[in-house]
Amino acid sequence: MLFFRKSLLSVVLLTVGAVCAFADSDNETEETGKSKNSKGYLTGSFETNTILYHEDKKTSATVPDSHFGSNNYLKVDYYNNRFSIGLQMEAYEPVLVGYPTELQKVALTNYYVSWTDDRFSVTAGTFYEQFGSGLLFRSWEDRSLGLNNAVMGARVTYAFRDILSVKALWGLPRFGMSFSDTQVRGADLSLSLSNAIGMKAVSLALEGSVLNRYQALGTDQSLDGCKSGTTGYSARLNLEASGFFFKGEYVDAGQKYFYNFDYAGEGQMYFKKRGNAQLIETGYNGYGLGVSLSLRRLEWMSSKILNESTSTANMINYVPALCTQYTYALTTLHPYSARTGDLNSGFVNSGEMGGQIDIYYKINKKAKIHANASAYETIAKEGTFRPGKLLFSDTSIDWEMKWNKKFKSILLVSLQAYNPSYGADNVLWQQHIVVADLLYKWTKKISTRLELQYLNTFKNPVKAGDYYLSGDGKGDWMAAYLEVNFAPAWSIYVSDMFNHGGTKVNYYNGGVAYTKSRTRVALNYGRYKAGYICSGGVCRQIPAYTGLNLTVTTSF
Repeated sequence: MLFFRKSLLSVVLLTVGAVCAFADSDNETEETGKSKNSKGYLTGSFETNTILYHEDKKTSATVPDSHFGSNNYLKVDYYNNRFSIGLQMEAYEPVLVGYPTELQKVALTNYYVSWTDDRFSVTAGTFYEQFGSGLLFRSWEDRSLGLNNAVMGARVTYAFRDILSVKALWGLPRFGMSFSDTQVRGADLSLSLSNAIGMKAVSLALEGSVLNRYQALGTDQSLDGCKSGTTGYSARLNLEASGFFFKGEYVDAGQKYFYNFDYAGEGQMYFKKRGNAQLIETGYNGYGLGVSLSLRRLEWMSSKILNESTSTANMINYVPALCTQYTYALTTLHPYSARTGDLNSGFVNSGEMGGQIDIYYKINKKAKIHANASAYETIAKEGTFRPGKLLFSDTSIDWEMKWNKKFKSILLVSLQAYNPSYGADNVLWQQHIVVADLLYKWTKKISTRLELQYLNTFKNPVKAGDYYLSGDGKGDWMAAYLEVNFAPAWSIYVSDMFNHGGTKVNYYNGGVAYTKSRTRVALNYGRYKAGYICSGGVCRQIPAYTGLNLTVTTSF
């Protein structure tokens, strides 16, 4: 396996060097009648996120030994008709606090060669892929989460007209700065029945996937009867007609093994659990109205690259929280993360069930309204559809109004409830959040944006001194954000979050950004509270920190 990786890397690097030299060599001019693009073209991007940390006793800020952290990414791709090749280099010197600790040092992390035509494609090296909604399998990159589980191997796709498409892949998912010894191999098929029989008013497709995961077992797992390979399946139905849509998916994720935290030399060291999920999405879009309903049930759906790792980046499937994904500070103070099954000492929670309804309505050219309601509960009894304890609920409504050419406002109200014990106890915290987002354009180039937020916390009666009431989760919050833009280059902002009902700590922040063509440079300083960073409904936990942050992004 190691020989294969080194050989593939050598081939990609040699090819990159050759095509770069070829692309940069004497480009043909008008005298030859050929354009520069006849030899293909290069694209690339660079990103750095660097923080200088310092002590802050008021927030118990985390400070690394070096007082410094820097995440850096360089990506280069070459394209020439149907051929493409690329690589990505990453440097963590050291990794920013709160990111997965397996991200270390400097390495060439991703590299690929690909060829594509109208029907057929083949990729060797690293690639990203997704089967269906991603519940069975997804490989993707999200730098805000410190997640990159690209697969290093081979992928082949084939499409027959607009009727049939097939994918097949094999490879080793990336974990940290290198590729794991875990193998994934799978296939995905999509058949459009409506296109096959010439239906134009209705779109009907049947889809299915299969994925096999293999990881060599440790001695303890072998003795306890665990198996090194597991196979999962997904079946899907997609239907669209006259603005209505329906999507249904059933996933059998295969056998999984969970360590028994109560094991003391007797009984089973590992419990065998079979993962499964059911997802229904339906709705309507048309005449200024959009309505969607999502219902989902998850049971033992944690799919890991490595059995033994607890890293937040240790995943090969995608299980987002199906609820409103907010961008305002106080609405994301306690974001929800989907429960895929917990097996800890004294507490077993096989998963969750629930859903959300989303309604968008465009009142007129100047006004539109959006409402959402979501709720998720534990599964009362494993293997059933019986709801148990409430995990999370959110009911929100926001109204956007364009008053004139200069002034636009957004008003939001969110009523949230969450269980801080993740279903172990029947304890709920409730929080009501109000947000006013006001944008005013003074001139064609100068505008200001003001956010005003307030969070009111309510909690069920619990015993005094209960750990759920500790820290900056207590009491009410207020927040404000002011941004001034000088188009097209400059932007400055100041913000503050204040926990006036608990710790009495100000989480202040301020910064400036400059944009020129494809380059953006931003510098800010401030305090960040312990909590969660979420992207696309997937979250990672971060500690409190205070520091000076420099971010540079550019593309070419």
